[in-house]
Amino acid sequence: MRLSKHLLLLLLPVCVYAQKKGKPAAAKGEANVTRLANLSDTALLELTQRQTFRYFWEFAHPVSGLARERSNVAYNYGDEVVTTGGSGFGIMDIVVAASRNWITREEATARLRKIVDFLWKADSYHGIFPHWLNGETGKTIPFSRKDDGGDLVETAFLFQGLLCARQYFNGNNNEEAELRNRINWLWEGAEWNWHTRGGLDLLYWHWSPNNGWSMNFELRGWNETLITYILAAASPKYAIDPKVYHHCWAESNHFKNGKTFYGITLPLGFDYGGPLFFTHYSFLGLDPHGLKDQYGDYWLQNLNHTLINYEHCVRNPKGYKGYGPNCWGLTASDNYEGYNAHSPENDLGVITPTAALSAFPYTPAQSMRALRYFYDSVGSKIWGPYGFTDAFSEEKNWYASAYLAIDEGPIVAMIENYRTGLLWKLFMSCPEIQFGLKRLGFESPYLKNIE
Repeated sequence: MRLSKHLLLLLLPVCVYAQKKGKPAAAKGEANVTRLANLSDTALLELTQRQTFRYFWEFAHPVSGLARERSNVAYNYGDEVVTTGGSGFGIMDIVVAASRNWITREEATARLRKIVDFLWKADSYHGIFPHWLNGETGKTIPFSRKDDGGDLVETAFLFQGLLCARQYFNGNNNEEAELRNRINWLWEGAEWNWHTRGGLDLLYWHWSPNNGWSMNFELRGWNETLITYILAAASPKYAIDPKVYHHCWAESNHFKNGKTFYGITLPLGFDYGGPLFFTHYSFLGLDPHGLKDQYGDYWLQNLNHTLINYEHCVRNPKGYKGYGPNCWGLTASDNYEGYNAHSPENDLGVITPTAALSAFPYTPAQSMRALRYFYDSVGSKIWGPYGFTDAFSEEKNWYASAYLAIDEGPIVAMIENYRTGLLWKLFMSCPEIQFGLKRLGFESPYLKNIE
């Protein structure tokens, strides 16, 4: 069975991912964590978004402006580790913050200029960025021994955010014009087709100048990486042939499903759907409403995956303390042993707030009940300077102290998509994205007037 790289790495022994103990650096903001009583649902949504956004604004790396991998020192790399994909999520959150006037448009533009200027000078490989960078020097930090070069999927998450920013900052002033220009330089220089390994009908996740293609990881679905194919097909200069999508992504033994779980049919993917981040990462910008191709209806796919995850927690077959209609959500996160990809088939009694909160577009009533429980009932243990910490287990009486960029970022973005559809509208307005979707055979309401 071919799993996504994220799942493969998460299934490694937990000691690989064990974090150092002690207070996270985020604790310096503890003066701002007082919880408010009797908030309306709307006020609580706004507060959750705004508090979570602070991770990407106040806790960003001071030199690069990019998102730190996590709030505590981990992996023995010190304080300089910034994450490419998590920074893409953070860029989208900066757009949300500007639109909601938490920061000024000018402040947002200046921060994004810092980010793109740093990326222009940072290590990349045929225009593709590594998973981790040193936030001070721009040098690659290896994600694993051979994963020391270009990471196509993390780069896709980054460009999903950059293209949203390009579409939002459309002013005629020099600052916004220059920001758009620099984003376009990065976007046009990314060689997506390099990762077909010389023109094969396959797409590979990694390439390294030191290790070549030795990671040998073909990008096959169904998982969190659909956005990679959309961007690769949309590239202005280095697009993949559509055959790659059909012969690689859609051909695997875990692409189609069609079975029923808890009375809910799952069209694609692993049994019970896997961790919920599959429904989040590609769809921060890619609007699943009416998005279809010959393989699936992606709104139905994400909705049913989420409902299966919810129903599993409600039925609670292992009898874990705390689980129920107000407390649900299984996805990859820290846990009491280290780190793992939680799902109905890998249920360790750990609830990860991003799972339910980033599901607001799919399950608004169920997600709101979860938000109220996280804030009103468990908040004294998991609400902090950057919103909700990563995870908790009432069964084990364990409550995380750390924050992770890839878990915090989707909370802000997906709640905003639920409230206004802002990021969906921006990303789907990109002419290149519309072109890429058409090339791959997608239908979408955004493509009705596209020849």
